[in-house]
Amino acid sequence: MTKQNKKDLGKILLAAALFVLGNIVQAGELVRFGFFFAAFLVAGLDVLINAVRNITYGQVFDEEFLMTIATIGAFCVGEYPEGAAVMLFFQVGELFQSYAVNKSRKSISELMDIRPDYANVLTDGKTVKKDPYDVKAGDIIVINPGERVPLDSVVLDGESSLDTSALTGESMPRDVEKGSEILSGCININGVITAKVAKEYGESTVNRILDLVENASNKKSKSEKFITKFARAYTPAVCGVAVALAVVPSVITGNWSVWVYRALSFLVVSCPCALVISVPLSFFGGLGGASKQGVLVKGSNYLETMAQVKTVVFDKTGTLTKGKFAVTEVNALCGDGEKLLQTAALCESASNHPIALCIKNTAGKVDAGRVTDIKEQAGFGVICNLDGAETLVGNEKLMQQHGISGVPQHSGTGSVVHIAQGGAYLGNIVVDDVIKDDAQQLVATLKAMGMKTVMLTGDIKPVGEKIAADLGIDTVVADLLPHEKVQHFEEILAQNKDGKVCYAGDGINDAPVLARADIGIAMGALGSDAAIEAADVVIMNDEIGKIVTAIKVAQKTLAIVKQNIVFAIGVKLLVLLLVAVGFATMWWAVFADVGVAVIAILNAIRALNTDNM
Repeated sequence: MTKQNKKDLGKILLAAALFVLGNIVQAGELVRFGFFFAAFLVAGLDVLINAVRNITYGQVFDEEFLMTIATIGAFCVGEYPEGAAVMLFFQVGELFQSYAVNKSRKSISELMDIRPDYANVLTDGKTVKKDPYDVKAGDIIVINPGERVPLDSVVLDGESSLDTSALTGESMPRDVEKGSEILSGCININGVITAKVAKEYGESTVNRILDLVENASNKKSKSEKFITKFARAYTPAVCGVAVALAVVPSVITGNWSVWVYRALSFLVVSCPCALVISVPLSFFGGLGGASKQGVLVKGSNYLETMAQVKTVVFDKTGTLTKGKFAVTEVNALCGDGEKLLQTAALCESASNHPIALCIKNTAGKVDAGRVTDIKEQAGFGVICNLDGAETLVGNEKLMQQHGISGVPQHSGTGSVVHIAQGGAYLGNIVVDDVIKDDAQQLVATLKAMGMKTVMLTGDIKPVGEKIAADLGIDTVVADLLPHEKVQHFEEILAQNKDGKVCYAGDGINDAPVLARADIGIAMGALGSDAAIEAADVVIMNDEIGKIVTAIKVAQKTLAIVKQNIVFAIGVKLLVLLLVAVGFATMWWAVFADVGVAVIAILNAIRALNTDNM
């Protein structure tokens, strides 16, 4: 609970104590009035001030105006307890609202607690620690092993591996060297890096993502826009009805006190707080709940659209597949594949390249003492001395560079790592992308939810069809260039009239399709400006199963919104009718206003609970 929440709670408790004393103290009418009026002022002084201020700004028909007129009117007709109670319970509702909003904000802020504490700025040959906010684009910074990269930068000198898990969820370190772009929030693992700051902190990738989420509530859904328009027309209308209810019957019957009391009760009931508060709060809770699961939704309008998705279209590489390498073939000329794998792993023992790491992990423990004079050529491979013989491990260009003959052409899929020793070709290892662990379950779940699945890929047809068959995807189109992806996606949109179409891609090459989709989801694409700009939803890590989470959160949120609208309007209409005919008192009105609002707020808070999705 925030300091403001605690302060508001203290005010409510004091007002409640005064209210209770007004009911139990055996004293004259003036003393009772004093207790109830004190409770009224303690609970509602800020409401009265805001109502007057809003009137001066031309905002007359708001909830604070209605509360002010109704409560002051109650005191004027001698109904002190009702007047104090209305204001007291109104503040209880406000406290619940504030608590719910703060809880949602907390879930968002905890999502990315990765802001760096300082930056080592290189000035006149010395490093000076500065706040990242004070570092300018173009400044030179030094990042030591174990430190966070403070700002988006470009490496000027040094080589290292970066732990990007805080940003992308990827466990595999990313190798960087001179010219590599590095993102703030990553952790430098094993080398000293000198880098040039590319963006000031306010423009950094991490800060932009935080801004997108924290400002997501500015992009209102259709439901929120409807409630806003409804409240603008509804509030003046009920005020007019309340005036008519107070005046017309009173003129006819002469019983002013009865009909003014009913009119005041009518005003309390008519306050649209339950709708005005709970509907935006439900969407804000959904945004916070999704953020807690590592799913960043740019606005409640996208959350509402996502709840209506009927077709999910996927990119392949980096979306359905890991975008990581695994050894799929070992082709040794001598027939000893294990020995060839060990040879490659020994030569790659000092490298942190993803392919090298894949080979080392597959080979297991090796005796690195057998290797000397390791030289890594970027874009070619590794040259070393293994057991006294020059050994090459790399691509075809490296073999050609050293005049190695007998290198076969590879007609299948995947990347080929060639191995040669002492001038003789030994064989090759094929490493390929593999399907994500949760991809098959994702497709099965989507189909169980009644959704169609499609894959659009630029990969060759045999590979695309095999991946689609393994996963159970309904339709696959392969051999697509980027502009052809857009064309095929347009056809899918034209064919789907019943529901919305979602596209999930890696956010870099797929930016045009992400922007065209009803809902564009960027997978593990925090570092991609294209993804941040083009996608409506950004999944922080590389778990494709989060697509189901996002859809379920959206569907739950929209269901809560509909429940609150039906419940609030239904109860209010019933109590308004009962008040008008004299069957309901102002206490009923308090329930119909504040009670309904509190129930709707508590229901809205459920949108934050996404732990089981």
